[in-house]
Amino acid sequence: MNKSRVEKAWGGRFSADTDALMERFNASIGFDRKLLEVDIVGSEVYARALERAGVLSAEEVGQILTGLGQVREELGGEGYVLGPELEDIHMAVEKRLIEIIGPVGGKLHTGRSRNDQVNLDERLYLRQAVNVLRQRIDALQEMLLQSARKHIEVVLPGYTHLQQAQPILFAHYALSLFWMLERDGQRLGDAWKRADFMPLGSGALAGSTFVLDREFMARELGFSGVTPNSLDAVSDRDFLIETLGALAILMMHLSRYCEDLIIWSSAEYGFVELDDAFSTGSSMMPQKKNPDSLELVRGKTGRVYGSLIGLLTTMKGIPLTYAKDMQEDKEPFFDALETVDVCLQVFSGAWGSMALRTKRMAAAIDDYALATDLADYLVRKGMPFREAHHVIGSLVREAVAGGKGMVGLDLETLKRHSELFAEDVLAWLDVQHSLALRNIAGGTGPEAVAEQIEQAQAALDAER
Repeated sequence: MNKSRVEKAWGGRFSADTDALMERFNASIGFDRKLLEVDIVGSEVYARALERAGVLSAEEVGQILTGLGQVREELGGEGYVLGPELEDIHMAVEKRLIEIIGPVGGKLHTGRSRNDQVNLDERLYLRQAVNVLRQRIDALQEMLLQSARKHIEVVLPGYTHLQQAQPILFAHYALSLFWMLERDGQRLGDAWKRADFMPLGSGALAGSTFVLDREFMARELGFSGVTPNSLDAVSDRDFLIETLGALAILMMHLSRYCEDLIIWSSAEYGFVELDDAFSTGSSMMPQKKNPDSLELVRGKTGRVYGSLIGLLTTMKGIPLTYAKDMQEDKEPFFDALETVDVCLQVFSGAWGSMALRTKRMAAAIDDYALATDLADYLVRKGMPFREAHHVIGSLVREAVAGGKGMVGLDLETLKRHSELFAEDVLAWLDVQHSLALRNIAGGTGPEAVAEQIEQAQAALDAER
C-alpha cells in the first residue's frame, strides 16, 4: 500500500501511517478552504477566551494573533497549495501557525475540538452568505418594482392550467414575484435566527474542562447567545438544512417565472424578447435565439433540490453526536449558496433587459376571458352564481359553435340566454372594464395595483 508519511495532529495513537488513498478520501481541504477567514476569526476570539481562562498569557495571545494574521495572508493568497495531507482548513491553519510561531501555536486548540470549531465556522459563513443573498433578493425586488411602475398600464392574458383565464396587469404579475421573494428573504432570515447561537465550548461533545467565557465569545463573534447543550451543538446541522430548504423554495419561485418567460418568448406567444446579452444561439440553425439564461436557472433548481435532499439523507442515520459523514455537509451547502447567488443575478439581468411586446400581449387576450364578468353581472341582477355560471357556459358554447367572440355578441343574443341582460351589459364586454372591477385589495385593478406598489415599496424600505 502507498503510505502517507505526514505527521498528523492526532497521530500519537497510531503506529502505522495513513494510506495515501485514505488520505485523499478523508480530506475536505479541497472545498472547506472557503472557511479560512471565518476559521481564523473564530480562532482569534478563542485565543482571547483562553487568556481569560488563564490558559494563555497576554504575550502568548499576542504571538498567536500575529501568527494568525500571517496565516490569513498566506493561505488566502492565490496559488497557495493546500494538499490532502492537511485534511481540512482547521488543521491547515494550525499547522502553519505552529510553523510560524512555534509550540505556542499548539496551545490554541486547548479545550476545543474540530467538532465545535467547524460548527462555529459554518454558522459564521452562513451569516455572511445569508446577508449577501438577501441583498441579491432586495436588488431583484427593486427591479420588479421599477418594472411594475414602468408598465403599470400593460395588459396581458392571465392563465390557469396554461389556458387563458382572465386579463391582468403586467405590473400585477411582476409584483407577484416580488411578494414571493419577500417570503424567501424572510425564510432566510428566520433560518439565521435559529443558527444565531455560539457553539464554542462544546468541545468534542461533552463540553470543555476549561472555564471558558462562552458569553464573551458570543458577543465578540456577534451571536445573540450560546448553544445550551453541547451534544446538540456538535450534532446540529439543522441550520444548514433549513437554509437549503429556503433556497430550494426560492429556486422553485424563480423557475416558475423562468418557465413563463421561456414560453412567452416563443414565436407562438411573442410577449417578451430576451436581450442578446442573456440569450444564446444554435450551432446549426442561424435564426435561433434561445432563452438559455432562463433555462439554466430552471435547470439548476434541481441541483439545489439535490443539495437539500442529499444533506437530509446524510444526516438521517447518524447517531449522536458527531460522525465523519457530517463532512458531507459542506459541498452541497457551498454549491447551493453559489448556485442561488448566480441564478439571482442572471434572472435579474434577464428580466431587467428583456423587451415587452405590449401590443402582442393585448392582442392575445381572448375575449372569452370576460365570461366570468358576465356571470358576475347576472349575480348582481339577482341570479344565483351557480345558475349564472351555467347560463354563461351555454352562451360561450353557442358563441364558439358560431365562430363568434364574446365582444361581438349583441343584446338580442344575450337576452336569449337570460332576460336579466340589459343595455348596460355591453359595457362589461371590455378588458379595461374587467380590470376596473378588480380594484379590491390584492386584485389586478389599476387602483389596487397602484396601492400594491406603495405597499411593496414600504416593505422594501423596511427590509433595508
